[in-house]
Amino acid sequence: MLMITKNKMRNNLGTALSAALLFVSFGTFAQSNFKEGSNAFALYTQTGELKNLENAKKFIDAAYLTRRDSSNTRVNVLRSMIYSSMAYADSTRSIKNPKDPIDITYDALSKIKTREFANYTSEMKYVKQNLAAAHIYNANKSLQKQDYASSYDNYLKVKSLNIAGYDVTYNLALLAVQTQQYDAAVGYYDQILKSQNARAEHYLELTDVYKRIGNKQAVLNTLQSARLKYPQSKAVLMNLVQEFAQNNEYKAIVPIIDEAIKYEPENIELNYLAGYSNETVGNIDIAKRYYQQVLQLNSNNYEANLALGLIYLQDFLRDENNGEAQYNAQNLLLKANEIRPYDVNALKSLSLYYEKSGDLAQLDRVRLLLNQLSNN
Repeated sequence: MLMITKNKMRNNLGTALSAALLFVSFGTFAQSNFKEGSNAFALYTQTGELKNLENAKKFIDAAYLTRRDSSNTRVNVLRSMIYSSMAYADSTRSIKNPKDPIDITYDALSKIKTREFANYTSEMKYVKQNLAAAHIYNANKSLQKQDYASSYDNYLKVKSLNIAGYDVTYNLALLAVQTQQYDAAVGYYDQILKSQNARAEHYLELTDVYKRIGNKQAVLNTLQSARLKYPQSKAVLMNLVQEFAQNNEYKAIVPIIDEAIKYEPENIELNYLAGYSNETVGNIDIAKRYYQQVLQLNSNNYEANLALGLIYLQDFLRDENNGEAQYNAQNLLLKANEIRPYDVNALKSLSLYYEKSGDLAQLDRVRLLLNQLSNN
């Protein structure tokens, strides 16, 4: 999340000069109240002391009493500068006001005619930066309380201010997810991915959003785009492999699974997936190698014993004179049965083996056990 440290928003806009220019251009308008308010605000911009800001507030309030004064553009410009400063600099709200300084600032801005803003570009930039900083401060406070909706609203206000250097899109994306505004989150992430600052993590976070709304094709498209842009990203690759596996797209797994295993050569699930994917597309010799790798990592892995046993069983069923296939099929299927004595798949495979090998005693035993299991 975007965080702003508590330093005053004074040093980059020459606000002392802005306040001074306001006073010079206003002449003797509203007599001493406006003049004193301008001077106090100029002093605040030089010292950063809240007492000077509070003095400026008192004078501008006094110069704001009549309808004529409160509708005057120059008065509202100075008022918005003073109250926007208060909105951020006085975060504890030690200076008492009938409303929050943020709201008072917006009230003052609303009374300035649109065509007049061009005459006060520096002043308006200063006001908006203070408002943005105040909203971000409030957003961070809300985050500490896990009030994501309030934080989201504050970041929306920052975005509406449209200030260079305040990139809040990522924060809005994260908060939109937290508040279950998934369509909005997708929009924010799309903006991020189109920028030069997009990272692999942003693609992965977007895929998570698509998963939440059940858009499987968008998940896959996003991961594939990330893979093209970040071919060296382990996280992107692993997520893509997982997504292909969940969609039973084993043909798509085969070209990339070796690279995934290089990252985690002792990952049993990856090695088994490599074996199963290659077996599915007909790469039987490669599949055998991966299943054997699984068994080297864990000789008691049921899935690999059964899968490899079935491959050798098929060889034996095709050629009863294939002694190697017969030997391996028997050992692997018995091992699988030993690991899970009542698993139907292993028992059915042993039934086929014993029938082909002519071991009628073992065949009767296995069939009896299968009958018992089917009747339960």
